[in-house]
Amino acid sequence: MRTAQSGKTLCLMIVGLLWWIAAAAAAEPLRFSVRLDAAVAPQPLSGRLYVFLSRRPGGEPRFGPDWFSPEPFFGLDVEKVQPGTSRRLDDRADGFPGPLAKLPPGAYRIQAMLDQDFFSTHHALGVGNLYSDVKQAPLDPAASGTVELVLSHVVREEPFPASSGREEVVLRSQRLSAFHGRDVTERAMVILPPNYQREPSKRYPVIYHIPGFGGSHRSVPRFWMASAAGADAGRVELILVSLSGQCKWGHHVYANSETNGPRGDALVDEMIPYIDLHYRTVAAPTARFLTGHSSGGWSSLWLQVSYPDAFGGVWSFAPDPVDFRDFQQIDLYARPPLNLYRDPQGERRPLARRGTTPLLWFDSFARLDDCLGRGGQLRSFEAVFSPRGPDGLPRKLWDRATGTIDPQTALAWQKYDIRILLEKNWKTLGPKLEGKLHIVTGELDTFYLEGAVRLLAKTLRDLSSDAQVEIVPGRDHMSMLMPAQIQAARRQMTEAFLKRHPQPADG
Repeated sequence: MRTAQSGKTLCLMIVGLLWWIAAAAAAEPLRFSVRLDAAVAPQPLSGRLYVFLSRRPGGEPRFGPDWFSPEPFFGLDVEKVQPGTSRRLDDRADGFPGPLAKLPPGAYRIQAMLDQDFFSTHHALGVGNLYSDVKQAPLDPAASGTVELVLSHVVREEPFPASSGREEVVLRSQRLSAFHGRDVTERAMVILPPNYQREPSKRYPVIYHIPGFGGSHRSVPRFWMASAAGADAGRVELILVSLSGQCKWGHHVYANSETNGPRGDALVDEMIPYIDLHYRTVAAPTARFLTGHSSGGWSSLWLQVSYPDAFGGVWSFAPDPVDFRDFQQIDLYARPPLNLYRDPQGERRPLARRGTTPLLWFDSFARLDDCLGRGGQLRSFEAVFSPRGPDGLPRKLWDRATGTIDPQTALAWQKYDIRILLEKNWKTLGPKLEGKLHIVTGELDTFYLEGAVRLLAKTLRDLSSDAQVEIVPGRDHMSMLMPAQIQAARRQMTEAFLKRHPQPADG
């Protein structure tokens, strides 16, 4: 009798244990386990580990997030991941739009990536970064489950497209290498005019073009390609040099900064002399022009104002905020400090719009940036304008939880406020910038950038500057950049060049 009772008790204990194990498994939260394939990583690696999700068909989730229609993703900094081992991303990882526990259930396409690149703005394009195959699976944070992913692929460098009249410059920067304690290369694409090879003794003025956020030296708008290098009314051909503002923190905008290093000095003291040495340029500041759009528009204007003796004129299109009293509708210097997330009426602050309808908001866009953990657009500004904090990272402009702007950080940003730079130094800058400043933006800029341009235009008028500032009615961030504006800029460059370098009667 005791033996039967003991067996019954033992069976109940086993059933209870199995129930407990099943209950514990059911309580285990959803997580991702990402393994580093030893075949592609023979040594330990550190960086930012991501898992990107998508419900859209086709493509690879790692190329997200899309600013205007972002999908969920998660990020975690990892150190010295050993080949063949796995790291877990669960509810403790950074998440956008929220933690993994709040992920809406559904069928997802899933892809992991380890970001260790130093040079690229975008994680998916960083040479040497690792990524997994795309896996499809139903996900439900309320149910248990571990999704296994393997980092088995490496991002390879795309070869420079061979083409007659286009050449790539890859230059090791001594200044930037010394600053960062590692080899740092700068890249440019040189587009030669049609007659460059046929007239081996002729020299040419140069346009330095800077792309917007996310663009590289290979990103040259087709209307610049058609207009810049070709002859203007049969009179003057130019060499077009396309630069790259790409870096780990987003866009370094060719400004010397505590985080990105001496980017402006490296361009003026290293890249430009290299171009002048290896190509038949008219190696004079009066034959050297700047242009760019968006972050490139800010970059080009900053370079002209910061190095007035190095360039003969700037044509800045839809520049990022040029007066921090209107930083996409926010006065960074207001006292008491304003809130980045909410306006004084408590309404969410918009970051971008279509026409007059808001599309993006500062609070959600800031969360996206911070989950990326590298140089999204807002963190890119901090990497350029902020001093380093005690942790060695750029000081944050606003409190991430409350959105309140830090007045000390905002004060430090004055160093990069183009309006303040002009006001403080106009006595010396004014004569050097005569005839050189040209700024064009749209009346309905997608990112609310026209407000800062209006303030800068007033400052320039008050300084009696001859700067040309145009706000194009009805145009937004991209639509204002039309062939007519490019052709007008091209004609003005020709006029500026011929004024200083008259051509012989035979052309």
